[in-house]
Amino acid sequence: MSVIAIGSDHAGYTLKSAVADWLKEAGHEVLDLGTNGNESVDYPDFGRAVGEAVAAGKAEKGVVVCGSGIGISIAANRVKGARAALCMNGLMARLSRQHNDANILALGERLIGVETARDCLNEFLNTPFEGGRHQRRVDKLSA
Repeated sequence: MSVIAIGSDHAGYTLKSAVADWLKEAGHEVLDLGTNGNESVDYPDFGRAVGEAVAAGKAEKGVVVCGSGIGISIAANRVKGARAALCMNGLMARLSRQHNDANILALGERLIGVETARDCLNEFLNTPFEGGRHQRRVDKLSA
């Protein structure tokens, strides 16, 4: 399988831990970039770390989690080559891969349940990029 980088702040730690378990169960190697507990930390540090790992090719894809998913997705997207998509359901996760070639899934622990998060993860990992007319748009994001 592939290497998946994961990271969260304190508000996303519980869901990040569940994501790590799901990934390992599916046979993926997990590159856990923190945090490792519920003590208050700053989400930009962990969003950036996952963005950098994915952009540098140390991981094929990434997953970031904070309370809402908003802040950590913004942090990841500040890294050139990272395309983080905040997803609230499986359809969003599927479309983020099909149309946007997202390479980082962002989740909000305080906004979605565990089963929805698992559905998002499955769709994100198992949906290929369609390319075609979408490639031109993704190229503009990378320019």
